[in-house]
Amino acid sequence: MKYLSIFAVLGLLLVSCSDDDDAPDSINEEETITTMTVTLVPGGGGNTVTLVTRDDDGDGPNAPVVTVSGSLAENTIYAGTVVLLNEMENPAELVNEEIEGEADEHQFFFVTSAGFNANIAYADDESDYVSAETNENFTSTNPVGIDFTLTTSDASTGTLTVTLRHEPKKPNDGTLNDAGGETDIAETFDLVIE
Repeated sequence: MKYLSIFAVLGLLLVSCSDDDDAPDSINEEETITTMTVTLVPGGGGNTVTLVTRDDDGDGPNAPVVTVSGSLAENTIYAGTVVLLNEMENPAELVNEEIEGEADEHQFFFVTSAGFNANIAYADDESDYVSAETNENFTSTNPVGIDFTLTTSDASTGTLTVTLRHEPKKPNDGTLNDAGGETDIAETFDLVIE
């Protein structure tokens, strides 16, 4: 009976041990973003318009503070840039560096409300950035959206929603529904063209 117990214990040890020494898959955590600043610089002069959403407590209970510095001009092409920060770090972490290093896993989407007379076009793609994994430029021309253009026409009021998606389907048809993925940050800004 003692021999049977010893063999049973040894058998359990052999069954419970594994020679699977593979390293676990790395987990790519989503970025912490507390502040998104969209800067719109008009070509040919004029006032720069800045759109900011700041959420000082991150995923905490307080709503973000959203500001728009002014109105857009009619019939103007604006060079747009998005800057993302994690201000829960000291000093603040520039999240753009991570987005650029994983350009194939991120895309901004820009959606205007009906009746708002503005068109948006991407001004960058993955090939503009260097891979964090290989330290080489990406070869794809899929859009990223850190840089974009916003072109106004006639006076109107409306909204612009800026959304950053993590691991969207690429290529996609330019819509959030087709892209899928997880939303890293999204904010809607009230705008006026005059």
